Amino acid sequence: MSFNFKLTHLSLAAALLLPMAAWAERPGLPGPDQPEARGKAIAEITDATNLGFGDTTSEMEMILTNANGDVSERRLRFNTLENKDVTDGDWSMMIFDEPADVAGTAMLTYAHILDPDEQWMYLPALKRVKRISSVNKSGPFMGSEFAFEDFSSQEVGKYSYKWLRDEPCGELTCHVVERRPLYQYSGYTRTVAWTDSTDYQSRKVVYYDRKDALLKTLTFGDYQLYLDKYWRAHELFMENHVTKKTTTLRWEDYAFQTGLTAEDFTQNSLKRAR
Repeated sequence: MSFNFKLTHLSLAAALLLPMAAWAERPGLPGPDQPEARGKAIAEITDATNLGFGDTTSEMEMILTNANGDVSERRLRFNTLENKDVTDGDWSMMIFDEPADVAGTAMLTYAHILDPDEQWMYLPALKRVKRISSVNKSGPFMGSEFAFEDFSSQEVGKYSYKWLRDEPCGELTCHVVERRPLYQYSGYTRTVAWTDSTDYQSRKVVYYDRKDALLKTLTFGDYQLYLDKYWRAHELFMENHVTKKTTTLRWEDYAFQTGLTAEDFTQNSLKRAR
């Protein structure tokens, strides 16, 4: 997804109408005079668009590009189980299939809200499951520019919110909201998220490190609709502004409500995932 926040393609008249158009928004959304309440409400609406999906399976291509332009590719599967307990987060499992040196590696995540997420990895070379320390969630995941915590579900209660502004994002209008993590050991002081005001889906997230310096930017593209309700981005592009490395995730073969259960998301199931 390409983001163009300039008004170069808008006529002057259209540009002048943009502030007025911003008021044609979802009824009940707190106004700009309540930035914290407005920011949280936007997050809650976004979260509500995904409720009731049950479970999903998908396949993914992970493309790693270093600062010199060298590229390596990996293929993996990604399964998710919705947690019906609204006081807790969803469960997910990632299984690497290619290349051979990482095949069979799998990660299980139990997302929580204010308690530390629980994560385990199965390492086939060692034939054992390793628990990931809660203080290491900010580290890079399998050599990518995504951190371990980036693959955990983004529960509303994990953050405080502040609406900053509404602005054009491509052909859409986006709410721009600052999020600050409330849970311990996050690798970020804050993130700034662009959420479209039509379907309430993420379009861009900018991450700031523990020193509040710009760290990386994630953009979402190729959204597709499933079951007439659930939007999924089929391309995620993460750019690290410090290392100059990038990671692209390309998703395919999404399936919903496949019959996955809690038994498919256990430490024992990690060993069988291959």
